[in-house]
Amino acid sequence: MSRLSAPGSIFLYLLLACFSNAYSQAPAFAGHMDLPGVKLWYEDTGGSGEVIVLMHAATGNNRFWEYQLPAFTDAGYRVIAVERRGWGRSIVDETGPQPGTAVDDLIGLMDNLNIDKFHVVATAAGGSITWDLSLSHPDRLYSMVIANNSGRVAEPAYRNLVRSLQPSQWDELPPEFRELGPEYRATNPQGTKRWVELEHYSRPPGPLMDSQPLKQTLTFEAIEEVTTPVLIIRGGADLASPAAMSRYFSDRVPHAETLVVPIAGHSVFWETPDIFNEAVLEFISKH
Repeated sequence: MSRLSAPGSIFLYLLLACFSNAYSQAPAFAGHMDLPGVKLWYEDTGGSGEVIVLMHAATGNNRFWEYQLPAFTDAGYRVIAVERRGWGRSIVDETGPQPGTAVDDLIGLMDNLNIDKFHVVATAAGGSITWDLSLSHPDRLYSMVIANNSGRVAEPAYRNLVRSLQPSQWDELPPEFRELGPEYRATNPQGTKRWVELEHYSRPPGPLMDSQPLKQTLTFEAIEEVTTPVLIIRGGADLASPAAMSRYFSDRVPHAETLVVPIAGHSVFWETPDIFNEAVLEFISKH
């Protein structure tokens, strides 16, 4: 797989991707789906191709997929990007059941759109929901790509390990420091600025809703039963979810494929979209 290395090339890629998304890849539909307890915001490129669902990070929202929407649509896929309950433009309906689960929200959306099976491409916190989905509804998935995710695994020893990797001041650090690799921040100030701008749209004003609970208890024993084809992607410079964490999952899912992008941080899909998109499209084309 090739990658853009010169700062000028990266900046040119950013401009082209933004232009393409804004003018030639506008979604066929963008709006809310009424589901129990939420008006779920989603964007749908339409078309008759197989469906790819995009699941954003805790610091994310649908706007972050501006490099993926054009690439995946041009490859012939129908792409649906979802803003989870409590994030972005989704609206919590207090008259309905709260907090619900992200898996139930997603399956409700797919059922309303008459979509039986689909691929999922997820990053960070979206990856935990995707593991949950693979346990709760394996019959609905063709494949899943999980990037930059340490997983909400319940085992105390693993949770302690994850916590030990981050200082007590972790949540007080700027999001771009936690999420973007140092090489990207040093060579692509415009891309970093754009990332920061988009991050501000991630959570609506007012009291924040806690993360939705998982539908299944996520354990390593449960993960060993996952049959869905999975590609695990990591950034070699990821401070939040180091590349070495991959083995805790890939060792338990023998059919898992892995990819480490050495220069990338916690946002591989944003920092190295050419590598990310090529890997995703190659993987899902096999499944």
